[in-house]
Amino acid sequence: MEKKIEKRWIVAFLITAAVAITGLFWEHATVTDTSSQFNSTDAIVPADVAWLLTASCLVLLMTPGLAFFYGGMVGKKNVISTMLKSFICLGVISLLWVVVGFSLSFGSPLGIDIAGTHYGLIGNPTDFAFFDYVDEHPHKQLATTLPFILFALFQMKFAIITPAIITGALAERIRFISFLLFICLFSLFIYAPLCHMVWHPNGLLGSYFGVKDFAGGTVVHMSAGFAAIAGVLSLGKRKNLEYIPTNIPFVLLGTGMLWFGWFGFNAGSALSANHTAAMAFATTTIASASAMLTWAFFDRLNGRKVSALGACIGAVVGLVAITPAAGFVSVPKSIFFGFAAAIVSNMMVNWKPLKRIDDTLDVFACHGVGGIMGMILTAIFAEGENASLMHGGLNIFAHHMMAMVLVAAFSFFGAMLLYKVTNWFIPLRVSEEAEQQGLDLSQHNEMLG
Repeated sequence: MEKKIEKRWIVAFLITAAVAITGLFWEHATVTDTSSQFNSTDAIVPADVAWLLTASCLVLLMTPGLAFFYGGMVGKKNVISTMLKSFICLGVISLLWVVVGFSLSFGSPLGIDIAGTHYGLIGNPTDFAFFDYVDEHPHKQLATTLPFILFALFQMKFAIITPAIITGALAERIRFISFLLFICLFSLFIYAPLCHMVWHPNGLLGSYFGVKDFAGGTVVHMSAGFAAIAGVLSLGKRKNLEYIPTNIPFVLLGTGMLWFGWFGFNAGSALSANHTAAMAFATTTIASASAMLTWAFFDRLNGRKVSALGACIGAVVGLVAITPAAGFVSVPKSIFFGFAAAIVSNMMVNWKPLKRIDDTLDVFACHGVGGIMGMILTAIFAEGENASLMHGGLNIFAHHMMAMVLVAAFSFFGAMLLYKVTNWFIPLRVSEEAEQQGLDLSQHNEMLG
């Protein structure tokens, strides 16, 4: 007898169909008057276009890299399900970004007035819905030398990988359809507001608080890290905490793909083929190298073997930590970023209270704590007049610390609420029988050979 299709999957299909049909008949607005928001195409710099096209490809590669990184660490019964949760973000978040995500992130500011100036909390969802006005004309504020559509696609890759990062904390026990609903809610109600507040020229955190986040330490890694720990607390522990990583070569491959893609992530955030991109490129790789060695040596000093897994985790922590500062610090300082972040994250990974709540792949200890370390160190060392604590910017440092607390609280408590909403519609956790069987088979009817 044929198994009855659950109503929730019918709803998911109908939503996708509705988006596709709406896109077919949507009357796309084109830029006819470039005097208000847009420049003419004469302002486009071909070298910048070439670099951002390349950088966009590199950032997209990071999501499959993350899938291999996480997939190699979980038990054999959950490799496919873990990897698919990263890959599926390429589909779900891409469509969501076109429909409304980009508009919420970079639309005209909706927010509050402080001392006569308007600061955005989120973008107007109607400005760029279905990529209205997002075409070949450069935007006067957001991407002055690039086609606006290229800027939108580059930013889309950041929106894709952020919820994918969360999957490592929830691996081996979250229902797939629940995960799909959660990442949509997370992208709309946590990622988009943070993206707007930090990266829009009139955003509250970037413009009023002066938060420096070159490529996503706050927007991407802190939001994902705190949403991950909220998910762990919402889901509870796995039934079987003892597992052996299935495929360390997968982890090595994933790390290499992440490191390679991170050049687009950080250097691409200069939004130009210029000296800032070159410096961000250099600080990115040196911070990662420093963190990799620090992690390996620190493990040995604490009586643990030097492992391939540890070296890979260390390298990623270095990449996370340098992200907010990549274009703001020198190469020698990037060595310290990697060194400091690796030690703190290593201690958090091995901290017993964190182990007890069962963050499966230590997402909070690596991405959350790495993002925090990056934000603190950026506020101390970022170069430029009054740019950081070391350059006379005491107020900037204080504002960074206030913003860090706000971002942490917003991401954690906002995610907790979204997990509850998701669980109200669809139970978050798989059944005990499905967990025992493994999510590859119970959720996807597939097995690792």
